[in-house]
Amino acid sequence: MNSNELQKKPPYAMIVILFIGAFVSFLNNTLLNVALPTIMKEFDVAASQVQWLSTGYMLVGGILVPASAFFITRFKNRHLFITSMTLFSIGTALAIFAPEFWVLIAARMIQAAGAAVLGPLLMNVMLTSFPIEKRGSVMGIFGLVMISAPAIGPTLSGWIVEHYDWRMLFEIILPFAILVLLLAIFKLGNVMETRKVSLDVFSLILSTIGFGSLLYGFSSAGDKGWDSPIVYGTIIVGVLGVAAFVIRQLFLEQPLLDVRIYKHPMFALSSAISIVVSMAMFSGMIITPIYVQTVRGISPLDAGLLMLPGALVMGIMSPITGKLFDKFGPKALALTGLTITTLATYELTKLTADTSYGYLMFAYTIRMFGMSMVMMPIMTNGLNQLPMKMNPHGTAMNNTLQQVSGAIGSAVLITIMTKHTATRAKEIGLEMKEKMASAAQSGNVPSAAEIAQMKAQVGQQALIDGINFSFFVAMCITIVAFILALFVKRVKVDGKSMKPTENTQTQEQKKEVKA
Repeated sequence: MNSNELQKKPPYAMIVILFIGAFVSFLNNTLLNVALPTIMKEFDVAASQVQWLSTGYMLVGGILVPASAFFITRFKNRHLFITSMTLFSIGTALAIFAPEFWVLIAARMIQAAGAAVLGPLLMNVMLTSFPIEKRGSVMGIFGLVMISAPAIGPTLSGWIVEHYDWRMLFEIILPFAILVLLLAIFKLGNVMETRKVSLDVFSLILSTIGFGSLLYGFSSAGDKGWDSPIVYGTIIVGVLGVAAFVIRQLFLEQPLLDVRIYKHPMFALSSAISIVVSMAMFSGMIITPIYVQTVRGISPLDAGLLMLPGALVMGIMSPITGKLFDKFGPKALALTGLTITTLATYELTKLTADTSYGYLMFAYTIRMFGMSMVMMPIMTNGLNQLPMKMNPHGTAMNNTLQQVSGAIGSAVLITIMTKHTATRAKEIGLEMKEKMASAAQSGNVPSAAEIAQMKAQVGQQALIDGINFSFFVAMCITIVAFILALFVKRVKVDGKSMKPTENTQTQEQKKEVKA
């Protein structure tokens, strides 16, 4: 079977197996967040310690995703997927029976080590298996997994934690992980070309220090504050580490992560737009629950249910958006989606203490609907400009920058919300004191209960103003993405340059594909 026949007959069964594995790993990424308070009580640990269950998972991913280009280029996709799912299954099983907190942290990190490569691997298999004119549709389906699974996680975990033990979160995932592993062992083949490339250990160290420090620094800013030496110290180390990593890649014949992909203008532009949109999207996923639970006093389960329609809309729209991309190209979709996102975000800048649950759900869902028209079309258009041998580096770069930009966006907007809340609290407090002084002169001295109620109202109104202002900044971020999208051009289809030739496919690979 030659490469042209391979393009006509994509390995659908294999892609389904990869899809299920990626969905389970992406779902697991956010599944534990709602359960953190329960785990704190069971193991008697502080919030700063329990946060490592999420931070540690993210750090391992941030360290390994940049190296995924090497793994995908060097190892056969069958062996790589089986190894990844084995690690993920071991970590999941260990978490179920974890007797101590440190064992649970180790289990999460083992999970993350297995899950880190699954997303880039699936994306590369699809880029290899389908011709460029059909990539929009298949990447749209990938978007269904990449976006909807993490968004469903908080709702599902909220329901489970409310009715069952937190270990049930892992007990649900383990059977699916084992099933996917068994299917991979008996059904998975190899479709991607591999090359004997060497691993530059020093680049891996720089990548670990750079991206790991950036993720940790920005993720800790919301809790520790920007003036904490740990926060700004790790961010500075991260920036220096990433800079050294990039410089080293430019001088290597076989870079760990080839930054020369940014010589392709549409990939560079798509990367910039994806970074900006990720900052706005992930920050909204955090700020909305803060408003719902802190201001409105709604339970975590109801907060998760409020965000569920948005997740479902993104999941439904991703394949549709992919087909529209194949027909109309990325620019029209991106501009339409960003217009909808900007208008919906503007509606979230006008929240009050009495904003209805239904209105908030509608505005959030429309916002996610708009974003569903942006992310995958823009990303697919950028990847289409890369030569096939550069696809592992393009997907690794996209996944790495999405994680980093999501962490940065969330940290920055939460900090903006906190600072603005503090400023507004002082302003409203002064206004309240003036009114109380005026009332006292008239003989209307408020009681202690009334004063306490006024202070509570000041705090609540200040928080609402801070949330509204942070959404205003998020709206400005989407406007920046809209301006960047004006310069997007559709990558021309060039089948010969995008498909592997007969000479690049080894005899061993032909036998494996035929088998």
